[in-house]
Amino acid sequence: MTLDLLRLKAERVARGLTQDELASRLGWKRPKYAKRENGIVAIGADELALIVNALGLEQKEMYIFFTQNVDKRERKEPA
Repeated sequence: MTLDLLRLKAERVARGLTQDELASRLGWKRPKYAKRENGIVAIGADELALIVNALGLEQKEMYIFFTQNVDKRERKEPA
């Protein structure tokens, strides 16, 4: 599974938040958040939980930020 950073950004934008506003909710400076949203720094599980909370989501909704990667050999190709 891979963290979908585009979905993270989309959820932030959908809630009308700038990177600075979300960073403020997290108690961070904007560059710290921006580096994570842009994939420069990996987001840890604890940080993702904080971000999910700051976006007003339930912890059980965290799954929306993940995509499942299936190895090409295991994919079923259409007939």
